[in-house]
Amino acid sequence: MTRGEEVYDVLRAELLNGVLHPGDKLRMVELARRFSVSQSVVREALTRLAEQGLVISTPQRGFRVRELSVEDIIGLTESRVQIESMALRLAIERGDVLWETEIVAAHHVLERTPVVDPDGRFYEPWAVVHRDFHRALTAGCGNARLQGVVLALRDGAELYRRWWWALADDRQRDLSAEHRRLKDLTLARDADAAIECLTYHIKGAPERLVAYVREHGLDDLNMPPPSELPRTRRRGSSGPRRK
Repeated sequence: MTRGEEVYDVLRAELLNGVLHPGDKLRMVELARRFSVSQSVVREALTRLAEQGLVISTPQRGFRVRELSVEDIIGLTESRVQIESMALRLAIERGDVLWETEIVAAHHVLERTPVVDPDGRFYEPWAVVHRDFHRALTAGCGNARLQGVVLALRDGAELYRRWWWALADDRQRDLSAEHRRLKDLTLARDADAAIECLTYHIKGAPERLVAYVREHGLDDLNMPPPSELPRTRRRGSSGPRRK
């Protein structure tokens, strides 16, 4: 791993876990000093994050963490449903046996990776293998530009992860079953049913978040989510607990 990749990985993790707060300025001089790298290395990492929609780049003002809002999550979710559905349909039409094999392998790893660690905290490797599984589903679309948009929108949605996690009550939602059904329908080349399943999967957490915000009259998603909400172990973590 190069120093630039290391800076990118650390900043991305801090963005997704709320260490860096929405609206925070990302000053290159301070970051270069912190990581003991040149400002050009920091700029490269921040530019990658901006391309993924995780930070905002403004001429003459530099970089800052993207602000969160109900309007943004509604628009983001709508975009994801439309674009990921298009990519999945094309993948089902065009995907070959190698594509099918990659889906099976990615799902196998996902099923055996717990969502939480033994202390009940979100287990970061799960986010990686979850992303890999969804990337495998649409990889067969044969359109690199479309796949790039799919991944960028998914990365943007990850900024809301700490809200998903705080508000999640998966006693009535089985993530493992959703992923298994999505895998099976895709491999069966049932495009309509697979897209219906994907749509439900994408919209679940955003719809709960929007409902919670409206019910409680919250105006600001840029503050940390309510810490008193339960963080119970998700049913989606059917794999062995990490030792």
